Amino acid sequence: MMEIDLQKTFTWKIENFSGRKFPITSTVFSSGGCECYVLIRPKGDGFEDYLSLYLCVGNPKSLQPGWKRRASLHFIVLNQSGKEVHRTSERYGLFGPEIPGWGFRTALPLTKLQDRELLENNTLFIEVYIKVTEVVHEGDETRKDMLDFKGFNVLSSQIASVSPIFAKYPKFADDIKPTSKAVKTVYLKILLGLIKTVNKPPEIFSETELIKAYSSLIDLMEVGFRVKWLKSKLDEISLARKKKVDADAARVQELEGKVKNQVELDKEKTKSHVEPKMLSFKDYASPVSPWIPRRKRSD
Repeated sequence: MMEIDLQKTFTWKIENFSGRKFPITSTVFSSGGCECYVLIRPKGDGFEDYLSLYLCVGNPKSLQPGWKRRASLHFIVLNQSGKEVHRTSERYGLFGPEIPGWGFRTALPLTKLQDRELLENNTLFIEVYIKVTEVVHEGDETRKDMLDFKGFNVLSSQIASVSPIFAKYPKFADDIKPTSKAVKTVYLKILLGLIKTVNKPPEIFSETELIKAYSSLIDLMEVGFRVKWLKSKLDEISLARKKKVDADAARVQELEGKVKNQVELDKEKTKSHVEPKMLSFKDYASPVSPWIPRRKRSD
């Protein structure tokens, strides 16, 4: 799959890693106009066998109301020699007042870090790769535009989009883990954006859009949304896109074959073509007997 071009933004050295039991945070660094830091849970976040990695905004209260950042993110874990221990997948998501941090609950299996040769001198380096794709300093949504709809804050203009989802899938939000109405609302916005995306014709989907859509789907499923219907739709789009790519590749191969055959045919014609022989003057002139003067007869 094609990946978005991310830039290495920050490197964090962690010593005495195996002795760490509680969440630890990095120093603050800047990205997308925000102060950020990395949060690590060495013993996992609900999954004890995994290391959890998150990127967090360090100064959310100092930003303007309605701020948000859309970004792509992945982490690379290295040992002291610079050897890559693990690379997370690439995620695309939204930072905002309700969700100032997100990342990977199952970033790295802890079994990988039990190898002393791999974990040299009990030291790890975490590299952070980020690309901010959207920066909003102040939102245009106000509280007076919001309505309470089944435990979610929904814009009045969005009711027409949200109502059919609850009507068709009445239990799709029954198991979501966040209890804060504000956080639930952010995930509902992600859901609406994903639905809008999957309703596009498959043939105009780019690979990058597909990656982002699957990333949003994973985020929704991880917090408890029942969205198998959306996964099925995305899988259909992915399959249709693959068929189109394969068909295009087959067509290109067919055309390349025709061009190659034509080139070979032209070569054969060139070989069989005989240049006409250039004729000399002798070839054109008729043979003429030499003129011998007659002797006069003597009387």
